[in-house]
Amino acid sequence: MTKLPRAVRQLIEKFERLPGVGPKSAQRLVFYMLHNPEGELQDFANKIVALKRDTVMCTECHNVAESDPCEICGDPTRDVSVLCVVEQPLDVLAIERSSKFQGKYHVLHGSIAPLNNIGPDQLYLYDILKRLNGVKELILATNPTMEGEATALFIVEMIKQQPALSDIVITRIGHGLPIGADIEYADGVTLARALEGRRKMGE
Repeated sequence: MTKLPRAVRQLIEKFERLPGVGPKSAQRLVFYMLHNPEGELQDFANKIVALKRDTVMCTECHNVAESDPCEICGDPTRDVSVLCVVEQPLDVLAIERSSKFQGKYHVLHGSIAPLNNIGPDQLYLYDILKRLNGVKELILATNPTMEGEATALFIVEMIKQQPALSDIVITRIGHGLPIGADIEYADGVTLARALEGRRKMGE
């Protein structure tokens, strides 16, 4: 059986590590790139390197940005009394598309998933407590999955243990998002309805 060139095999293996990319898709991507001019491949490689070099994590909300603080945290027109907790940076982009939210964000970079050995310490969960000064409403916009619900309940219990934070209203993103769906794939109208239909938690 004819073996693929080593360079081709190695790149296929790298693509297979990407989420949602199986062996067949990885092979198609590599052979597509193989037929591209070398200049385009070099530009592609440069942009991959720049992905880390030219981005930072906002030290306030943990969103991925070009500067620290990020554009949203540095915007004086945003409502600092409302904080929205999301799982991933892509969720911020999705909610921003709805044009219904003018508060600030807190990005967890995941959700509690014991089966994957992801606990509260692997996320930016406890940092939420440092950001609640002046916050009147905390919106929990984690995904409507088992992991997202568990993460939301953990946050509610964490805040309940802080008597000084008892005046904060905790709401959960509401109807509009089907159970099991990811926020990043929702359209703006659906997310707008979900934000409008959020409900109070912890009662």
